[in-house]
Formats: sequence, structure tokens, C-alpha cells
Amino acid sequence: MTLEEEIKAAIIDVIDFPRPGIIYKDITPIFENPKLAQRILDALYDVYKDKQIDAVTGLESRGFLFGMPLALRLGVPFILIRKKNKLPRQVYHIRYQLEYGESTIEMHTDSIKPGQRVLIHDDVLATGGTATAAAKLIEMAGGEVAGFSFLTELSFLNGRKALPVPNEQIITFATF
Repeated sequence: MTLEEEIKAAIIDVIDFPRPGIIYKDITPIFENPKLAQRILDALYDVYKDKQIDAVTGLESRGFLFGMPLALRLGVPFILIRKKNKLPRQVYHIRYQLEYGESTIEMHTDSIKPGQRVLIHDDVLATGGTATAAAKLIEMAGGEVAGFSFLTELSFLNGRKALPVPNEQIITFATF
């Protein structure tokens, strides 16, 4: 079975969550399967080990689950991008649209050094709103977006088109 097939088989669709009409892709079963989780981490590492990544960001909260281990494997800092009022020091913040509302994300102002090449990692690429907002935070800090990685992509929402990098800098492992 391919990695994409294994990921798709593990993900559970939850109907009408978080609101009616949404089909939520629940990735938590992946973490109940250590062999699959390790396979995903190995695949992420293989993609990025030679890409001169200076830091990895993870988007709250599921972006932390593979973002942090990937940063450790790459030997680079892991930077949290969190929802509003979750970080204790001075932050950059940005308000943006979600597929079912709006939100604000933040990042510490001292997390990224000017010129650093930063990989943005999250679990799902939907409309691209959160990932694009994260890219703006990185740019506010003087960093460069080196690319995006996602476990899954909801291609029918066209989020890939919203991202501010060429397609070859956007990696997904399973497309729905």
C-alpha cells in the first residue's frame, strides 16, 4: 500500500463537525499507528533534508504533531504559530478568513531571524487561509517562506492557488 493510501485509510470523516455541512478529516487515528506515523515523518524528512530549511513552523495545533519531530530530525528550531492570546511574549499577529469563519494567529516576534528560510507545516490544506496568514507572519519577522507541507489536501477547496509560493514548494501526502 502506498503512503497516500495508508493515510487515506487511517483518516476518519466526521460529518457535520465543527458545524453542519462540514466533513471534518480526523487525522488522530494516524497517531494510534506508530508505524504509519514514522513512515510519514520519514517521508517528510526525505523531502526536506537537502532543502536548506533554517526553521520549521507548526500551525496550532495539529501542525505541531509532525512539525516538531520534523524540526528535530532536520536539526533546526521549531516555531509555534498559535491562536490569539496563547503566546506569552510580544507577538506578530494577523487576522484572516477560514472556510467557516475567521480567526487570528500569532507568532513571537523574536522567533525568526531575518533571512531564515522557514518551512510551514500543518495537517490539512483547505482554503489556504491559515497557511497564507502564517506566511505573512514569517515575512513580518523578515523570514523567507521556503515551502509548505501538509498531510492532506482538500483539493476541491483550491487552497493551493492561495499560497504565495510555486506549486513545487507545496507538498501534500494525500489528496481528497
